[in-house]
Amino acid sequence: MTAPTRATGLVGDRAGRAPRRSRTTYLFVAGYVILLAAFGIVPTGYAVYFAFTTADGAFTGFDNFATSAQDFRFLPAVGHIALYLVFWLALLVILVVALSLLLHRLASHGTSRALRFLFYIPGALTGAASVMIWLFMLDPTVSPVSFLLRRLGYATFGEVIAPGHLPLLFALIAFWTGAGGWIVVMYGALNNIPTEVLEAARIDGAGAWHTAWHIQVPMLRKWIVYMVILAFAGGTQLFVEPQLLSQASVGVAGRDYSPNQLSYDFAFQMDNVNGAAAISVELLVVGLAVATVFVARSGFFDAE
Repeated sequence: MTAPTRATGLVGDRAGRAPRRSRTTYLFVAGYVILLAAFGIVPTGYAVYFAFTTADGAFTGFDNFATSAQDFRFLPAVGHIALYLVFWLALLVILVVALSLLLHRLASHGTSRALRFLFYIPGALTGAASVMIWLFMLDPTVSPVSFLLRRLGYATFGEVIAPGHLPLLFALIAFWTGAGGWIVVMYGALNNIPTEVLEAARIDGAGAWHTAWHIQVPMLRKWIVYMVILAFAGGTQLFVEPQLLSQASVGVAGRDYSPNQLSYDFAFQMDNVNGAAAISVELLVVGLAVATVFVARSGFFDAE
């Protein structure tokens, strides 16, 4: 009688703890859902409403989208952001994966922890602060690396931030600020690769390069896709860097360098909130479309 009684008590105890555990889970999730609704879903719905209506609330179809697309600054802004994304995503994927593999290989030497900390420091800075640091670094008259800038043939700040250099400069700023967190994420993913797999590759005679290319990188594929999706979505919203550079350089970058800046200009300079909302919705649609393509083509949600 004792054993069944204990078993029954154990089952009852587990059944009693389960609802409490479920309530705790829902409580934690509720905080995120509330914030998501307040700062994500509701503003998105508000923007969609403005994009398809006039200032007095009348439905206007795609007129706001046509008006914003016909603006003479729209296509150049799209071209700027497209070129920037090419540099930004290429730098991010190649260097983040390479540096993560290097950190993983150096783990046994005791230097990995210090390097991870150094990589992550720039990510602690806000976007505006990081841009101000780079404005200082790119001015040959005050930069601590002025010797390098002069060796490259740049004697003035204006020469460094010439319009043709801006996509690469913005990509470097974005990489310096945001890559550290992704390096830490990729390093963690590398640590989850079974040691038996790496040991088998070593026994079979695979060197560091072959192990990285044929084993580690393929097993990082989903993390890389996840990084690209978020980086693309963030990259289409480029705003702080060109906005501050425009003010610091007396308009070299322009207040309408990116679509996000153009949306800001529509809303606060032209008093056309509906046109600004249309540009915002277009950026949202592009981000969702690219994310859908990457998820579908990469098998992101497929079971391993």
